[in-house]
Amino acid sequence: MVFQPMKDMKMVEVAQYTFTPSAGAVLADWGADVIKVEHAVMGDAQRGIQIGTGGVKAGSFQPLMEHPNRGKRSIGLALETPGGHEILMELCRNADVFLTNFLPDARKRLRIEVEDIRAVNPNIIYARGSGHGQRGADAAKGGYDGSTFWCRMGSAWGTTPPDSPRIIQQPAGAYGDSMGGMTIAGGIAGALYARERTGEPSVVDISLMSVGAWAMGLSIGNAMLSGTEQAPPPLDAPMNIAVNPTVGTFRTSDGRWINFTMLQPGRYFADVCKHLGLEHLIDDERFNTAEKLMANALEAGQYITEAIASKPYSYWVEHLQTMEGQWAPVQSPLEIAADPQMEANGYILPVTDAEGNERRLVANPVQFDETPPVIRRAPQFAEHTDEILRELGKTEEEIIQLKIDGAVT
Repeated sequence: MVFQPMKDMKMVEVAQYTFTPSAGAVLADWGADVIKVEHAVMGDAQRGIQIGTGGVKAGSFQPLMEHPNRGKRSIGLALETPGGHEILMELCRNADVFLTNFLPDARKRLRIEVEDIRAVNPNIIYARGSGHGQRGADAAKGGYDGSTFWCRMGSAWGTTPPDSPRIIQQPAGAYGDSMGGMTIAGGIAGALYARERTGEPSVVDISLMSVGAWAMGLSIGNAMLSGTEQAPPPLDAPMNIAVNPTVGTFRTSDGRWINFTMLQPGRYFADVCKHLGLEHLIDDERFNTAEKLMANALEAGQYITEAIASKPYSYWVEHLQTMEGQWAPVQSPLEIAADPQMEANGYILPVTDAEGNERRLVANPVQFDETPPVIRRAPQFAEHTDEILRELGKTEEEIIQLKIDGAVT
């Protein structure tokens, strides 16, 4: 049986796009009942966006919606109407968590600020995802991971060679959003634990700025300490780093890449040489101690570069399986999906879409008791409106009237 640490927890989410909703998806994977409140007419603004599908049409199944909304229930509410707002308050009355990424002006206008929600439920945990935090000149400004997380917080700077003709973009859609959502989920879990111990509910805040700064924390910390910045190497730099020939990314004969990340060159160099056909270098006077190896790292790295360049990617992926040091093939999304290690650990899981077709999604990265979660598809727009209203005790006549009034979808 799959352990669900958030079983019986109820969460109300008024959010859209990926950064904040992906937190709700993680908590739904962990067993929470997550009610996704969507705009009564348009739904989540992300429903109309297509990213990365290559033009493939798959009925209702779109990873951009499935990834951050798996396992939830959806209700369409017009929060600007008295009836819609009252339904939201009823949902929050017995909820554990309220989650939103609406900007301050929208939260105020729709009356979903902390004091509004806590007026009906003083014990609720209130969680906000934002672009730039809750204080300062930019607190009211929106942001996306491509702008705030990636560019403003330095990941773009750290990945773009100084002689590159353009900035290196995020490697995947919702890249920073997905990491941020996992961070929000962890913050909510911490707040729930604290409330259990102390009885005090928290306000949880996570921003794309804070997540981006955390991801760049080592470089920012070193820069503040030294007053200098270590820019990424130019495009024509050696394949390995200057002081270690066994850390670098090397090109194969067919234009693919193999990465070595062996932080102890003295320990691993001999084994690397044996696997690359460079046995004659093991006792070479230039490389036969760790100190000499580091002093002559660029020269040793050139031998490794040439050896890797002599054979194709497929050869090295098979041949290096017995190498002691840490290495990795540079894989594409389809290769990742087919990686046996992903299958062995349940990192990609089956999910049945709304039409009954079996699809696959990447699992959230946390497992309990060595067991992958069971995941369910994302809801279609306002799919559970009637069901949720009935749970609130609404009669069929009341549900019809709410729809006539434009309060619900």
